[in-house]
Amino acid sequence: MSEKIIPRRIAVAAYSRLPESVVEAVAISTFLKERGIDSIHGMLDDATLRKRVKNGDFDLFIAVGGDGSMLRASHLCAPCNLPILGINMGRLGFLMQIQRDEWRNALEQLFKGDYWLENRMMLRAEHLRSGDSLGVWHALNEAVVCRGASVRPVRISASVDGMVLTTYVCDGLIAATPTGSTAYALAAGGPILPPELRNILLVPIAPHLSVDRAVVLSEGTSVNMVVREGDAVLSVDGQIPVGLAENDIVDVRIGDFVSQFIRFGDPGYFYRNLTAHMNQNRSIGMPR
Repeated sequence: MSEKIIPRRIAVAAYSRLPESVVEAVAISTFLKERGIDSIHGMLDDATLRKRVKNGDFDLFIAVGGDGSMLRASHLCAPCNLPILGINMGRLGFLMQIQRDEWRNALEQLFKGDYWLENRMMLRAEHLRSGDSLGVWHALNEAVVCRGASVRPVRISASVDGMVLTTYVCDGLIAATPTGSTAYALAAGGPILPPELRNILLVPIAPHLSVDRAVVLSEGTSVNMVVREGDAVLSVDGQIPVGLAENDIVDVRIGDFVSQFIRFGDPGYFYRNLTAHMNQNRSIGMPR
């Protein structure tokens, strides 16, 4: 959906490991049906629901959970050009604007057309070995090449558009989107980028006697991360790691898809959310 419309066919999906999100998904679906909206509810990992999304049966996807639910929803919905409304039931909710006690008012606004679509770039990460492609993934947050089971650092060389940037001796190297700049990259000391940018952010993890600063690449550039030495793995958006051999290449560039998020009010929501999260880390219940 590239233009703003009033959705009439809505899928509501909950994170199965968060019981309260399942209860809330049922309530949201009931609320929609009472207003004459064609709505179903299910789990994010439900095969039937996912198949219907891929078949184009819906014009809006409501993800009920935390930031992890938004990541999973993005992987599913972005290739289908299906916008997502996130309802935060988790702890942080960097990707969420609507809290669990706000969704009724938000949906009323939505049906009045009082919303806007935020497009967030995704990455395309390809695993290459001796010229052969062993897999392609799409990420909303990041692609990470890092040490595996061994506690030893790995040696990773990074090239930008075919030109060598540097070689890192580190625990890992993060290639992040602006969305991912508030995730793992932030924990590793990287800068926070506005979500509307289309730049790749490179952040080393625990670099040892090598470049220890994050690098923001120009829009449209690609980066190759090559394992030069050590036991390394590739992890995309925190999914199950894939083993890497020495001289394997992970090619990262801007992906073919964008994640579309339903937003309300002015774009300043991002900075208000950011300030709230940085002042209070709710995952441990203590001020920072």
